[in-house]
Amino acid sequence: MTNPSSTAVRWLAWSAVALEGYDLVVLGVVIPVLRRDPVFALSPGSATTVATVGLLGVMVGALAVGPVADVWGRRRTMIACVVAFSVLGAACALAPNAGVLGALRFLAGVPLGGVLPVALAMTAEHAPPRRGNTATTILMTGYHAGAVAASLLGALLVSSLGWQFMFVVGAVPALVLVPLMARRLPADAAAVARDASAGRKNPLGDLFRSGYGVATVAFWVASFMGLLLVYGLNTWLPEIMRLAGYELTQALFQLLALNVGAVIGLLVGGRVADRIGVRPATITWFAVAAVFLALLSIRLPGAAVYVAILLAGIFVFSSQVLVYSWVGRIYPAAVRGTALGSASGVGRLGAISGPAFTGALVAGGVAYPWGFYFFALVAALGAVAVVFIRRTEPAEDLAGTVTERDRAAS
Repeated sequence: MTNPSSTAVRWLAWSAVALEGYDLVVLGVVIPVLRRDPVFALSPGSATTVATVGLLGVMVGALAVGPVADVWGRRRTMIACVVAFSVLGAACALAPNAGVLGALRFLAGVPLGGVLPVALAMTAEHAPPRRGNTATTILMTGYHAGAVAASLLGALLVSSLGWQFMFVVGAVPALVLVPLMARRLPADAAAVARDASAGRKNPLGDLFRSGYGVATVAFWVASFMGLLLVYGLNTWLPEIMRLAGYELTQALFQLLALNVGAVIGLLVGGRVADRIGVRPATITWFAVAAVFLALLSIRLPGAAVYVAILLAGIFVFSSQVLVYSWVGRIYPAAVRGTALGSASGVGRLGAISGPAFTGALVAGGVAYPWGFYFFALVAALGAVAVVFIRRTEPAEDLAGTVTERDRAAS
């Protein structure tokens, strides 16, 4: 039977990831309004700059906060991150110009980037035995729930209540979530592991000890490729499909099909990984994603294109999440936050690069069909990267300890 306290931890982590999903999408909701605001009057270039500096903040946070969580503890780090990004996110409503907004988005991005690796580590440590991959993929549905909430609130209320409302409402859930975290999040496994390895000063260095070096680099490459696909497709798919000859309405519904597939993939991918193993599942997911992305280079008739895009979404998005799940399974508690933070942080470079690379193809007039060949190649490289990872359980000599939960989760 699942421990009720463990269930509470997983749902609190899910809620934090949902707030992250909301915050990362909210800028896309308000940019059309800010471009027409006489005070901001954002150009395409300045809008891109504001979005990019926010992602840079997320990358910095993912790289920095993971080691902090391994030293300071998951519970305190998670609470601090939620408080910080909620306050800084709400402050965006007071921004008088694009420069201040960009600065606030960067600052808010740092704690925002720290939420995911800490939430992933906590979920790995509190997952039911032999269901760790499912727990991780369910956690990531929170991101899509937050993104959908931001989209719906924007469509319904931003024109009547103003763009500032979107930033304020994103901070309100923290008023409930933070007290619940303070009450229900227990002392974490990192504290025990930290005591056993008190002499260690550099958790990042542990990622290259005890035979972990190849796996660490391979996870970084796979995460870069995975997030390049996620952000590149979400940013440019409608425009690429327009270039392929589809109407705007069709292109927007195709983007919807892609993200519906993402949710299906998250629900299915974890269960498959728990059944056949995370290594074969991750390799298969990246490889099949490459096949369906290449298939989209053909102009398919009728409903066939929606089916192909749905299937691509199933495999593309959950490939990246399976990478996170695998990382959470094989690194011991003492360095788990560092491992997840580094994978997420390096992956954010892919998140920044994806829209830029694809935008260059669009500007060059070759996004269709070459954009899909490019995406297929990226997915194939992700598959190749994870093939090099042989480890499927934590090493007993890394950071001094492997708990029974670590061993059961692997």
